[in-house]
Amino acid sequence: MKSGRIASQTLVLVTLGLVAFGLVMVYSATSAAALLGDGDPSYYLKRQGTYALIGVALMIAAWRLDFRALRPLAPVLLAGSALLCAAVLVVGTEVNGARRWLTFGPAAFQPSELAKLAVCVWVAAYLARRRGPRTLGELARPVGGVTVVICGLILIEPDLGTAIALLVTVAALLVVSGARLRTLGAGFALVAFAGLAAVWFEPYRRARFLSFLDPWSDAQGAGFQIVQALIGFGSGGLFGQGLGEGVQKIFYLPEAHTDMILAIVGEELGLLGTAAVVCAYAAFALAGLRIALTCADPFGKRLAAGLTTLVCGQAAINLAAVLGLAPLTGIPLPFVSYGGSSLVVQLASVGVLLNIAGDGAQAQASVRDRRGGDSRARAAGDRDRERPAVAGRPRDVRRVAGAGGSAARP
Repeated sequence: MKSGRIASQTLVLVTLGLVAFGLVMVYSATSAAALLGDGDPSYYLKRQGTYALIGVALMIAAWRLDFRALRPLAPVLLAGSALLCAAVLVVGTEVNGARRWLTFGPAAFQPSELAKLAVCVWVAAYLARRRGPRTLGELARPVGGVTVVICGLILIEPDLGTAIALLVTVAALLVVSGARLRTLGAGFALVAFAGLAAVWFEPYRRARFLSFLDPWSDAQGAGFQIVQALIGFGSGGLFGQGLGEGVQKIFYLPEAHTDMILAIVGEELGLLGTAAVVCAYAAFALAGLRIALTCADPFGKRLAAGLTTLVCGQAAINLAAVLGLAPLTGIPLPFVSYGGSSLVVQLASVGVLLNIAGDGAQAQASVRDRRGGDSRARAAGDRDRERPAVAGRPRDVRRVAGAGGSAARP
């Protein structure tokens, strides 16, 4: 029970700490551009703060709601998210050549963020009552098929980064469910081949991949974003130039407040600030996996592992891309990057994790109570064996009374 409480406290502290840190960094990364744009330097901060409040409210609500209630709702969530992902291709708002958002007045919603959570819940519910797939046929029906359909809709938007994060989450759920590694390897090879095809036949993705291999060969073109990010890290040094003192955010580094916000952290807070962010996600991962290990419910165990991977896998993809260790995918840094849909869904996911943690703590307490009861029973039996005989007779001798020879209590 104590370990469950520690895991819950770690999740709450790390999550709220990253959200607060993200608000500070979003303001630092956007205040100058916002001031030059519409004269309100806190424009992005206000919007992100509003989404943070909504997300925290949903986190508290999910924390109080029994996570088992999501199991019967999994097909509805999956179907609804698939319809929204299809709808965004038709009526979505186009930004930079991509249709990823549904606009409702001043608010915008990204259906792919909900789709990641919906797929995680559905796969966890499906695998909770079945063994992990042993063959490619079992893998494809229905988990692989559902994942391919959702990822296909997301790729059409186009949004390769979200599709990769979703695939990583499903892979983690399959591993936890005991899927055969050879089967997963074959499935991964097929996915990798499809991913390479998606990269090669889309010009902007191909340019990003080639610029990843050698960004300095086209530092003013396809490699511009990663080159500017590396310049930001390099100029930050060990301690950084000071909060708000960075210059990369002022029309040098594209998407400084969303996908590339870690580069701003590195420039202004240095290596120590970047390392602190990495350690925060490592603490989140340890706490989430601890919750998964201690949960006695099969659905809860898989859901906890999936949600932890959903957050930390996305963080790992973003960190690798910004540091130049992987191609840029356009995926935000969880809790830190500017983005309302991502922040709200991630905070709701943390609430579900916290509810699973409470269930795991109760299960541990129940196990200890049963063990304690068994120990007390054994101790009582030992005392009975050690109790001396009464009136010179052994304890286990029964008197036979009456003509019928019926046994009477001693």
